[in-house]
Amino acid sequence: MCIGIPARVLHVNGLRAQCESRGGPCTVDLSLTGPVAPGTWVLTFLGAAREVIDETRARDIDAALTALEAIARGEASVDSYFADLADREPELPEHLREKVMR
Repeated sequence: MCIGIPARVLHVNGLRAQCESRGGPCTVDLSLTGPVAPGTWVLTFLGAAREVIDETRARDIDAALTALEAIARGEASVDSYFADLADREPELPEHLREKVMR
């Protein structure tokens, strides 16, 4: 399984970016996304940006990763890490909703 790590772009030099992620500073290859502006959030895996994401999605992913760390430490309650999912019914993505409604 691949786990993407959100990173915020600080400086760009061609297809290389200096970023800040939960693990600290990192260099990210932008070949798959193309150049992006400083301040942009990207989802990274193995040193490469795989997708441009918004700050809200970056925060949600970071909270989920923090929850995984909490579970690994043996913490039982992780709902606070999934505030976007807790206390609501799950929803199908729009492209699947259209198929179910037919």
